[in-house]
Amino acid sequence: MSYVIRSVRADEWAAARELRLEALRDPVAHLAFLETYEEAVAKPDSFWQERTAGAAEGADARQQIIAEGPDGQWVGTLTVLVEEPGTTDWAGFPVERKQGHLVGVFVRPEERGSGLTEVLFDAALEWSWAQGLERVRLIVHEENGRAQRFYRRVGFVPSGVSVPLGESEERELEFVLERE
Repeated sequence: MSYVIRSVRADEWAAARELRLEALRDPVAHLAFLETYEEAVAKPDSFWQERTAGAAEGADARQQIIAEGPDGQWVGTLTVLVEEPGTTDWAGFPVERKQGHLVGVFVRPEERGSGLTEVLFDAALEWSWAQGLERVRLIVHEENGRAQRFYRRVGFVPSGVSVPLGESEERELEFVLERE
């Protein structure tokens, strides 16, 4: 199957919303995403319009990359957030260098195992290196073994940083890939 791998366009907010809602319905969504379907579906169209425009083609603070199937259906996505040194990340940790943070990784179940996720990661890394990022990182739930195995396979390694999830005993682990 041939896919078109590209950045979203600002006017594609409805498709971006639909794919995000689909991701949040996935059986492991509670391990992969920090929001629920109920939270996301309640957000107004203006939220989705702003979110998509901010990560669209040509944006430099973040980029949402999608895989479009031959029929035009979006079948996978991920987003790279640029983190600048001297700031703090979503968990309150200091950012020490210019880096990318991969978030929102999702491939529809029927497309998994096809190599599509690797292609999305390649596109995200290509965009990241073109932005001058020194490394790319991602955070993965300690119990999400499937995702951890994939991240290791494509070159990411645990950094040793772990992030507590609220008041629970659960943790998320940071994986990183340094620019060569």
